[in-house]
Parts: sequence; structure tokens; C-alpha cells
Amino acid sequence: MSKLTLEQAVAQADLLVDRPTIDKAIGAIADAIARDYKGEIPVFVSIMNGALPFSGLLALALGERGQDVQFDYLQASRYHGETGGQLVWKHRPVSSLFGRRVILVDDILDEGFTLQGVRQWCLEQGATDVRIAVLTVKKHDRCLPDVKADYPGVELPDRFVFGFGMDIDENLRTLPAIYAMKQA
Repeated sequence: MSKLTLEQAVAQADLLVDRPTIDKAIGAIADAIARDYKGEIPVFVSIMNGALPFSGLLALALGERGQDVQFDYLQASRYHGETGGQLVWKHRPVSSLFGRRVILVDDILDEGFTLQGVRQWCLEQGATDVRIAVLTVKKHDRCLPDVKADYPGVELPDRFVFGFGMDIDENLRTLPAIYAMKQA
């Protein structure tokens, strides 16, 4: 597939979530996190690459609410050739998670394999609590039953989405809204 320009992608797509709606969702998530972690400094682990735009804006929204966090990140993905969703790690957090509360920050909760594996790894490292903040949640029945977003943003239809950190072949992440290709 040839690479689409931002303009071509938008022209061939349906706008699902505009920027004001994203900003409102980030504010609501920040309010909930600031309330739940008042007086604490949790480890704020962004799951790269998709979470980058969301996690940056969420961190700033937390600061506006007087909530500090300790930044870290990880890069892991589900190896699609393996049944059961084995994780492939490119980078693990360098912060000690032992005895700490952790917030995993991701762009989307789809089936939940990556978030399940990462959450389990954090607990194995001694985290006392691991919560999940996601900008988007796909509406379908394929999500693992033990994976849920503690801090969900907006709900999306079960379509292939891109923009605001989500990609098509590692491109189109910089769009300031969330789109899906038009359905035939």
C-alpha cells in the first residue's frame, strides 16, 4: 500500500472524534486521576508509539490540576503470529515499580492483549496498583474479560482508526482528530 498524505487520508475518511471532544475527554480523565492520586506521585507509563500525543496532553492537564507524576515509557506490541498474544518488548520502563502505583497510558483499548501483558509485567515488578488510562475504547465484544480501562476517554465503533497517535503503517499519527476510512 502506498503511503497516504495527511490530506489524502482525511479526504478518504470519516471523522469519528474531533479535537474539542478529545480535549474534553482528556480533561475528564485528568480530573478522575487527580482525585484518585491526590497527595501521591504515581509512575505514569506511556505505551509508545501511539500514546504519545494523548499522554503528553494528559500529563499537562494533570499538572494544571496540581497532580504530579513520574514519567516513564515502554514500547511493546503483540506478536500477531502467536496465539495468546505474546508480547514483544522494545523498551521496558527504567523506573523501579516496586511498591509504587502505576498508571498505564495508551491510545486505544481494543482487544486488550498488550495492556493485559504490560499490566501483568508491572505487577511482577512489584507495583502495588496498576490502572489503565486510554483515550479511546473500541465498542465490540472481543476484549479480554479481565482488561478494562479505569480511565476511559471516548468510545469508538469497531472500525480501523487512525490519527491522534493511532496509525496506518506507522503514518498518520499526527492528525489532530480520530478518523476511520470510509466504508464501502
